[in-house]
Amino acid sequence: HCGDKKIAKWDIFHYVYAVLHHPTYRERYAANLKRELPRVPYAPDFHVLAKAGKRLMELHVDYESQREYPLEKIEKKDAKLDFRVERMKLSKDKTTVIYNDFLSLGGIPLEVFEYRLGNRSALDWVIDQYRVKSDKRSGIVSDPNRADDPEYIVRLVGQVVTVSLETMKITGSLPDLGVPTD
Repeated sequence: HCGDKKIAKWDIFHYVYAVLHHPTYRERYAANLKRELPRVPYAPDFHVLAKAGKRLMELHVDYESQREYPLEKIEKKDAKLDFRVERMKLSKDKTTVIYNDFLSLGGIPLEVFEYRLGNRSALDWVIDQYRVKSDKRSGIVSDPNRADDPEYIVRLVGQVVTVSLETMKITGSLPDLGVPTD
């Protein structure tokens, strides 16, 4: 379709990844994507989408190696230094993650919540999944805390904020797909 013999398999993969993250595509085909396999349109600017898709893939696959967003670490002066998480929660205004009794992470930009994985944001997903849980039947305890790296989850929250913001920046600058909007 593009007439470019230099396009490699990975270019096509990255192009499709960008298309699947394109705001127009997600809005236009939201109902179809719940019931059918995605249909990928031929966009006018293949190479720009492939390059954006490659960057999105790097962000999403290597999320743990992305730089941390500079969140404000708010420590309670009378509480003992502690990076162990039991269950995090968001403040009512969604600008602060209450990490534990000792620590809160403030300064979360509201744009973070625009990047969604299914029906919730990536940050909401991390807050929900990174908690200590016990299976009632087996008694097995799932604990995301790492003895060898106590600040792992604190860093992860900052990295997920970065990934979410960068994703929104990239998807917001994607070129027109050339699909009808109605």
